[in-house]
Amino acid sequence: MSERFADIREAIRALCAQFPDEYFRRIDAERGYPDAFVDALMRAGWLAAMIPEAYGGAGLGLGAASAILEEINRRGGNAGAVHGQMYNMGTLLRHGSEAQKRRYLPPIAAGTLRIQSMAVTEPSAGTDTTKIRTTAVRRGDRYVVNGQKVWTSRVQHSDLMILLARTTPVAEVKRKSEGMSIFMVDLRDAIGNGLSVQPIRNMVNHETNELFFDNLEIPAENLVGEEGKGFRYILDGLNAERTLIAAECIGDGYWFVERAAKYAGERVVFGRPIGKNQGVAFPIAEAYVEVEAASLMRYAACDRFDRGEPCGAEANMAKHLAAKAAWEAANACLQTHGGFGFAAEYDVERKFRETRLYLVAPISTNLIFSYIAEHVLGLPRSF
Repeated sequence: MSERFADIREAIRALCAQFPDEYFRRIDAERGYPDAFVDALMRAGWLAAMIPEAYGGAGLGLGAASAILEEINRRGGNAGAVHGQMYNMGTLLRHGSEAQKRRYLPPIAAGTLRIQSMAVTEPSAGTDTTKIRTTAVRRGDRYVVNGQKVWTSRVQHSDLMILLARTTPVAEVKRKSEGMSIFMVDLRDAIGNGLSVQPIRNMVNHETNELFFDNLEIPAENLVGEEGKGFRYILDGLNAERTLIAAECIGDGYWFVERAAKYAGERVVFGRPIGKNQGVAFPIAEAYVEVEAASLMRYAACDRFDRGEPCGAEANMAKHLAAKAAWEAANACLQTHGGFGFAAEYDVERKFRETRLYLVAPISTNLIFSYIAEHVLGLPRSF
């Protein structure tokens, strides 16, 4: 089918061509971080796609941004190393003061300041964000933070971090979603001065961490928006995040389909290409159908977002369909390659591990179903 944003896609493909499979295979083997790749994207301005031109960005919409991340994954990369830079700034853009936006957004757009990290999840709260225990107490012109976060990604490769902390105890608010606030944390000052970072080794080569706050002091001017409204600010940015994650899954899905089809057309067993066998060809074809359908739902979410219309249902459905389609394509690709699919040199096993993450994060399948059941179908709330 015809692709939207053809010019953007062509440029991303050209950039990704400088970082072939061997590059990402080596980074994965070393459990490293693709610094050169990330720097190239930032220098070219691609991660500033959604920052308005007034602040030095490209002023593009969510649809264009989704095409960028899709192409990264479709060319064999992993946008999980960079996507935070693209959407984390949205909280600042929508709810920060003009002074904060003037201070942070131009260097973020220029690629000299990284805002790759967001600290929300906690070990005892999980996806029930209203149960977070990390506190930020106002003392004069500063807030003092104590608590713990988990699954906080890219902290070691970021300059700024968005932090959600409770500023009013639960017992003193009318609704449990009230009393939380958003802060900008300068990691260059915080780490080692009240903030300690413990890396979490995981099945994907993804830099994620557990954080410990011990009387970390944050200037009061780093409060984003109004105190106590942080939970709403976080929710406000989830539609963009889920839609962009969907785009990455779609990129993965196309990668798996294309690799499987190529291998099935070349691999000869019993005197014929294995792709002539319906048992091989049909799962690949079905995977392609599912990826195409997910892509259309992704654009439905993007279009509504870019028009300023509610898109919660579309964003959630796009994320679910895309993650599911990518995983089914991954299975079809691995099965097509047989034993060679487990060999690192074919890159299937690496991408297989990477794409499995998105059935779990940044929102699980069951929570998506819960959202659709309640907000679309009008069923009673399940939690």
